[in-house]
Amino acid sequence: MAETEPVVVTLAMDFSDEIVAELRDLSPRLQIERHFPDVAHDVIARTEVLYTTGYFPEPEQAPKLRWIQLHTAGVNHAINHSIVQAEDIVVTSTSGIHAGNMAQYCLMNMLMFNYKMRLAFDLQSRAEWPDDPHAVFAPIDMDSQTVGIVGYGSIGRELARICSAIGMKVLATKRDISSTEESNAFSLPGLGDPSGDIPDRIYPADTITSMAKDCDYLVVTTPHTEDTEHLIDDAVFAAMKESAVLVNVSRGAVVDEKALITALSAGVIAGAALDVFEEEPLPGASPLWNLDNVIITPHLSGFTRDYHKKAAKVFKENLRRYLENDPLLNQLDRAKGY
Repeated sequence: MAETEPVVVTLAMDFSDEIVAELRDLSPRLQIERHFPDVAHDVIARTEVLYTTGYFPEPEQAPKLRWIQLHTAGVNHAINHSIVQAEDIVVTSTSGIHAGNMAQYCLMNMLMFNYKMRLAFDLQSRAEWPDDPHAVFAPIDMDSQTVGIVGYGSIGRELARICSAIGMKVLATKRDISSTEESNAFSLPGLGDPSGDIPDRIYPADTITSMAKDCDYLVVTTPHTEDTEHLIDDAVFAAMKESAVLVNVSRGAVVDEKALITALSAGVIAGAALDVFEEEPLPGASPLWNLDNVIITPHLSGFTRDYHKKAAKVFKENLRRYLENDPLLNQLDRAKGY
């Protein structure tokens, strides 16, 4: 790419005029066009950089395309498209922008279970005051409890930071434990654990059951790949404490849902907070709806009102890097699947 050559950037995304203007201000070389919801054939034919939520052209339709920036952290919806699999095209995600709110969501649910808030809401709905509130609720000091984080990426690292700040013991699993540092990934200032120093212990990914037995909360943040399909299964549930709670904010298929329902129904574990499911929307016939030890939310933990602004920060930084021929952040590793 010549350093003076114009770069045609197509935004298949409803970014605001303010965000588009901010991106254009980055360099006069950027020819940024917003085409949403439809991208015409002549537009994609001259596009070098594509920002997209779910539009993926065929390779022959985009001969000049060199980089696809996704609007999401997860790549499951994109990975099987032929153009995403093209080795000469770089694919990047918005991983890292969700870390703060998703970690807070996880902690919120951990506190909800510790303080038995589902029971409190139920009593409130009946205008009922228990005879002995202290005996009924009796929370355990959070600084005497342990959280186990399955997948030590940006979300897991931020959860580790805030859990450590309130005195909790932190354990984690990681695919590659040879290096604990987070490299070539976007992160918001002041968040996370870039050097990987917070966990008291980091376990290899295939030793989750060893970690799970020591956890009061098992929080799943790992990407969904072939290797992590039903990673949390009946063996993991059997290893967990009866008082332990599962929190899943990754993808539904990382957890064996049938095994989870059995474990929750039989009291093998105390509860679960679930933001993701194997089938979404969660079918009305799912037994999960009727379990009183489950908190269900409709895949919302990664979203905030400022999502577009945060996503644009990743894109702007990557555009700067692209123009300067520097490595882009959050690059898809096709071999790993994320």
